[in-house]
Amino acid sequence: MKRDAGVGSGLGEEIGKRGPFEAAEVEAYLNLLRTSAILSGELSRFLRSHGLTEAKYNALRILRGHKENGERGVSCARISRELVAPAPDVTRIVDGLVDVGLAERERTVEDRRVVLVRITQKGLRLLSTMDKPLLDLHRHQMGHMSRRELSALSVLLAKARAPSIGAHRAVDGDGDGEVG
Repeated sequence: MKRDAGVGSGLGEEIGKRGPFEAAEVEAYLNLLRTSAILSGELSRFLRSHGLTEAKYNALRILRGHKENGERGVSCARISRELVAPAPDVTRIVDGLVDVGLAERERTVEDRRVVLVRITQKGLRLLSTMDKPLLDLHRHQMGHMSRRELSALSVLLAKARAPSIGAHRAVDGDGDGEVG
């Protein structure tokens, strides 16, 4: 795909690149990577001020969502499937939340091998204090864009990751995020 002459992303200047990118795909990917690093850096600082990592925050949000849906809890495998960014050791993430009282584990009566994780009142309170400041951060980061631009960006990002999601589902066989 050919771009209009003179229309660039500005990335080359930001990173001190002296020549053109090898391909539009490379420039787009590097733009995505740089933007993610900058925006997630701001998010990480905010979360650290509340004693959380991005993965722990995401897991807490998942647990809150399941509680709001009336569920008793959720398995670590389910948390793993629902994380925005895949994490290699969800059990360790949950351990960290349990250790500070933000989540708790319970074995089911029906099958003692099944362990469900649920958010505690302390976890719910923490998230409720973070909701507005986090929304403000996202608005600071993205508020200069129109709703139409944000929607187009979301569509393009979903389109960009679609081939990789398909490849990931093909590797694990059934798309449920679990191997085997």
